[in-house]
Amino acid sequence: MNKLFFRLLVILMSLSLIGIILVQVYWFDKSFENNEEQFKFHVKQVLGNVADKLQKQETYKFFEQYNHVKDSMGKVPKRSDFLELYLYQRDTRTNETIVYTNNIISEDYGVTSSSLFDKKTDNQTPIKNYSAKSKTEIYSKGVDNSGMKQNLAPDVKIEKTKSLDTWTDSQFEMLYKDLAALKPIQERVTNEQLQKLLADEMNEYGVKTPFEYNVYSNGLATKIKSESFKYDKSSTYSIPIFIDNEGNNKYQLLVTFPQKKKFLFSELIGICLLSIIFTLVIIIAYSSALSQLIKQRQISEIKTDFINNMTHEFKTPIATINLALDAIKNPKVIEDKEKVHRYLQMIRDENKRMHAQVENVLRISKLEKKELEINKESNNIHDIIEDAIEHVNLIVEDRNGSITTHLNATRTSVLLNDVHFTNVLVNILDNAIKYSPNEPMIDIYTENIKEFVIIKIKDQGAGMTKAAQKRIFEKFYREHTGDVHNVKGHGLGLAYVKRIVEDHNSEIFVESEKGKGSTFIIKVPLIN
Repeated sequence: MNKLFFRLLVILMSLSLIGIILVQVYWFDKSFENNEEQFKFHVKQVLGNVADKLQKQETYKFFEQYNHVKDSMGKVPKRSDFLELYLYQRDTRTNETIVYTNNIISEDYGVTSSSLFDKKTDNQTPIKNYSAKSKTEIYSKGVDNSGMKQNLAPDVKIEKTKSLDTWTDSQFEMLYKDLAALKPIQERVTNEQLQKLLADEMNEYGVKTPFEYNVYSNGLATKIKSESFKYDKSSTYSIPIFIDNEGNNKYQLLVTFPQKKKFLFSELIGICLLSIIFTLVIIIAYSSALSQLIKQRQISEIKTDFINNMTHEFKTPIATINLALDAIKNPKVIEDKEKVHRYLQMIRDENKRMHAQVENVLRISKLEKKELEINKESNNIHDIIEDAIEHVNLIVEDRNGSITTHLNATRTSVLLNDVHFTNVLVNILDNAIKYSPNEPMIDIYTENIKEFVIIKIKDQGAGMTKAAQKRIFEKFYREHTGDVHNVKGHGLGLAYVKRIVEDHNSEIFVESEKGKGSTFIIKVPLIN
């Protein structure tokens, strides 16, 4: 995959993910705002209904008191007409005359405003009931005003009487508001009454969250309040109550919701949790996909390096074998048995070298598939170390290097496969030789710590970075040092080492500093 295209793909995927998260946050914020507006609307309706009911209950109480006083007096009301309407209409075709009269009658029971209150007051305003009486008379023979004055009997007569509730109600409303305004608030409404009204209305409108209330008089708190009321501007709502005849209000009902935000959030918690879960799934899927993309890209690069290195490793032996075969074909050489033997030995050595490379790859493959049989026996770890040194001693001497042993372990019996564990040490020593730019100087230490023998192989080579130390045991991984082929290898040696060590219930670590060499530490359990 092209590097530029890969980076562009990662950037676009990241921006898309960030966009999804931002959209979710924006949606949640808007949903919360909508819920808050809906909550505010319902609370306003609740407070409006409570204010109306308080007014109506006070009015009803006043009417009840009035009727009780009126009935207890046992008087016949004084009636008087104070407004009369007269209508005269004649049909010229039929000679029929219609006379309509309407009277408004007031009934005075002798009840005054002072008699409705226990407190003495100078207000002696009489309270009256009003009714309307209508009469319709039809004369079949034409009559005039003089005829009606002679009390002629009408052919048809209809009389109706009805109460004028609007007039009566208006009088009562004006009167009781003026009188009620003289009472203290605790005589107009009780805590229990207000608590019940609020609770009923809240339940009806679905505002199911704890609330506190207080009635303020001209900006000061009154005794009509709940125990835990505490004013909070963001969660407190108010409405005027007991408005007087001039439209002024002395009292304000304040209701606050201590758990308002919790209530609003609880309505979104379900869909919010689903949104978070789906977003997390997308993030995990995206992270996994991105990780796999990066890993596949790295594997692709490592495999490309591996193929290049393997090609380079095979190219030299194949070329050497071809040259040796061409030389043997030469008539002058074929007669010289010594030369033929030397060229055949070259072919055998190069063939053995290629075979070793193939075996190394196959060995790793078998390890991964768990097809490689490892039979373990009791061995002396110092003997295994000496055997491994023998395998690389000629190479070290050829480069004027040295391997110094510090075998201080007193208990050395371990359970292992001598062939594979020797290969482990040979691979580590081979790396120490290859990555030493000057003469390879290698030290091997052993010591006992508790029930383990510790093997340390220390070199003074090129060392490695922290990043390389984390990946040094990965299959195909090789730290680049400029030219890919400046150090022969294909990134399988230390992967094989790691797998064999772990199959022996052992551990391997590396300590290194760029330019100062590396130390490989193997921790092997002892036989009790």
